[in-house]
Amino acid sequence: MASRLNPYIHFNGDARAAMEFYQGVFGGELATNTFGEFGASHGPDDDDKIMHSQLETPSGYTLMASDTPTGMDYNPGESITISLSGDDAELRDVYEKLSDGGKVTMPMEKQQWGDEFGMVTDKFGINWMVNISAG
Repeated sequence: MASRLNPYIHFNGDARAAMEFYQGVFGGELATNTFGEFGASHGPDDDDKIMHSQLETPSGYTLMASDTPTGMDYNPGESITISLSGDDAELRDVYEKLSDGGKVTMPMEKQQWGDEFGMVTDKFGINWMVNISAG
């Protein structure tokens, strides 16, 4: 198996909602496991929190996430940006779906390098960059 780079996002109790949202954006199969299922709770409030989730999409993306357990510091999503690039028209739809409930920080526009590029912060505070190749 070749090496892969997979974004891994940490949330503060809403990993399940975020990953279900991303499944709606990208499609694919979502697997989730809670701290309680693994007997790894750091306290009773952790039982239903997500210890690990993984979304495998039809386009070949893999996105992973978890909730931050009790006793660990949570640093919001500003420390991560996820970049999507390709020549697939599907990326335009992905950009629009990620924008729903979020904030467009750079509208999708043709750039000096010839591609269309836009940036958005989704409704969960995660930053996304989308680059659609000119061809």
